[in-house]
Amino acid sequence: MRLLYIVPSCNTEGGVARVLSVKTNSLIEKWGYDIHILTQNDGNTSPFYNFNSGIVFHDMILKGSVFQFFKDYINSLKLQISIIKPDIIIVCDNGLKAFTIPFFLNSNIPLVFECHGSKYIQENKMKASFFFKGIQFFKYKFKNLGAQKYKRFIALSNESLQEWDVLNYTIIPNPSWLKVTADNPLENKKVITVARNSYEKGLDRLLLIWQKTAVKHPDWILEIYGDDLKPLETVAEKLNINATVRFHKPVMNIEEKYNNASLFVMTSRFEGFPMVLVEAMASGLPCVAYDCPVGPRAIITNGENGILVPEGKEQLFVEQLSVLIEDAVLRKQLGKKARESVADYDLDIIMLQWNALFENIIKNN
Repeated sequence: MRLLYIVPSCNTEGGVARVLSVKTNSLIEKWGYDIHILTQNDGNTSPFYNFNSGIVFHDMILKGSVFQFFKDYINSLKLQISIIKPDIIIVCDNGLKAFTIPFFLNSNIPLVFECHGSKYIQENKMKASFFFKGIQFFKYKFKNLGAQKYKRFIALSNESLQEWDVLNYTIIPNPSWLKVTADNPLENKKVITVARNSYEKGLDRLLLIWQKTAVKHPDWILEIYGDDLKPLETVAEKLNINATVRFHKPVMNIEEKYNNASLFVMTSRFEGFPMVLVEAMASGLPCVAYDCPVGPRAIITNGENGILVPEGKEQLFVEQLSVLIEDAVLRKQLGKKARESVADYDLDIIMLQWNALFENIIKNN
């Protein structure tokens, strides 16, 4: 069976690219799928994560104005599909253009949409004017209409599904790829987070939280792994916390960094099914996260396998983080429960669901 995945990019770190590498590698190695991946403006650069050598990469070069970009997107997509001739097309792109595909792609090839983010995601702070709120309203309506046109809509959690008015759905969470063999003693005075520097990931909020936390716990270090962190370094200096914050570029061996930390934090404004949260919990790290739409609540049960802080409650986040910094016993209890709870996302279990889905789509197409 030949699959075509349409994604924005594979040459940078991120949850979508990570889970794509994990899933496609498994599909090839266990079931012998023929897999092609179509990216946008990646050029000849290599993928950030390790992909099976049997996977074929294609790239669309898109530039110019919005109208030229979209025109090239449609034409390039049609051309690549005619060349690749896939049995199923899977779209892993939360951009607005992804919801146009079912309308312009006149084909009998089944289309599957993987929803990796909240429908209400914002790339930057929304202006409060009536005009911009109106634009957002129609954007959400169009997204929902596009989602309904797909052969199958894949939600990563029931919470994510509740945002959409679709009947053509299947719920399949992201898989946990980490195989941890040793317990993390959770004794290093390090808090870790992994995220790109974007509005939705909320690293700006984390620095404000850490400013208050570091006053009480100056011997602890916050380590941030991600891209485009230079602007945050400037913010850290202004907040006078640069002595207790370490900024790092993305790394391949992130599991080693998890194992060297004692706490994981997430201050995202929007999520889908945060892969880094599953990774951290699989590593036995107790996690503190904002209860943002839509991912953390599907993974963390507050007080049992981690801490969920009501969205935007900065002082409460500081207090909960401080409790875990001060209580080593509680850290270990939550870390143990975190590791146990993500067993449901075992790679083999999740990939059986994907294989069954693809076989069912072909059978009924």
